[in-house]
Amino acid sequence: MHGKKVDLRTIPSAIGGDREKRRGVILAKSEPAKKFGIKTGEPIFHALKKCPNLIIVPPDHKMYLRAGNALLELLSRYSPNVQRFSIDEAFMEMDYSKDYLEKAKYIQNKIFEELGFTVNIGISTNKLLAKMASDFEKPNKIHTLFESEIPSKLWPLPVGDLFMVGRKTENKLNSRGIYTIGDLAAQDKEYISIWLKKHGEMIWRYANGIDESPINPGKREAKSIGHSTTTAYDVENKDEAHLILLGISEKIGIRMRDEGVRGTVIQLGIKDNNFNVKSRQTTLDSPTHDTNLIFNTAKDLFDELWNGEPIRLFSISVSKLYKGKESQLSFFEF
Repeated sequence: MHGKKVDLRTIPSAIGGDREKRRGVILAKSEPAKKFGIKTGEPIFHALKKCPNLIIVPPDHKMYLRAGNALLELLSRYSPNVQRFSIDEAFMEMDYSKDYLEKAKYIQNKIFEELGFTVNIGISTNKLLAKMASDFEKPNKIHTLFESEIPSKLWPLPVGDLFMVGRKTENKLNSRGIYTIGDLAAQDKEYISIWLKKHGEMIWRYANGIDESPINPGKREAKSIGHSTTTAYDVENKDEAHLILLGISEKIGIRMRDEGVRGTVIQLGIKDNNFNVKSRQTTLDSPTHDTNLIFNTAKDLFDELWNGEPIRLFSISVSKLYKGKESQLSFFEF
């Protein structure tokens, strides 16, 4: 392969830590890597045992931010209701029409022509089903998952493929004979709710294709702007934690810029798998709404605060907000 460009999506590859030192975790993987049983969040040395020839590339946070922002800007041309979901995912509300597949293909082509990367598109009547559809066969595909298609497309899938079902929950469900999403959907809701509490009721609803949450561009007045993420599994690696903090920082930065505000106080919070909560905050020299500054500040706070315990929740908030475009610049800010 020397001297030739290789599409990492077509070979066993992953984004992760240091291959030579066999440190870090898998943050994302290609479809060919997935066929070797490689999973997001597993240690590098485990992944290399499954696939010794796995190509591992370090994450490029700045590139992800640029690409994600460019994608949001492009999608906003076609709908006023676009919601950032993660660093590389977004929901977009479109008017229903018979040519929805043609419209999706047009937007998909525009993304490739203008931004240079491919995307999967999931189409449905709610956010949960659209997300599940987007995770079907990759790359560069368009899938539908309407209510009438749930029995044939959703229910046969392993229950671990359902959004918000992590490895521990999957093992719990398997222990009681629940192996597919259809198995979960067929359970009594009260039984699942009593057993797995609020999380159980939520995944039961998801298994039945129920999601009433609206598209939320995230524009409203607030004394502080923040966001939290509860992970579906224990996060025990600093690289993976940093990537989660990047996604949260990006959501906060986008919302702050949308609302025309900047802030000086950045607070980081974490909750471990025993529900112990810790937080730390710092005050900046001048107000900001810059994603990179929010991320780097939160990352530093995390590195100071974290003692290695498994984490299930991350939160970042920015307060002491100031309206307007003008702000005092730090000496090295440009």
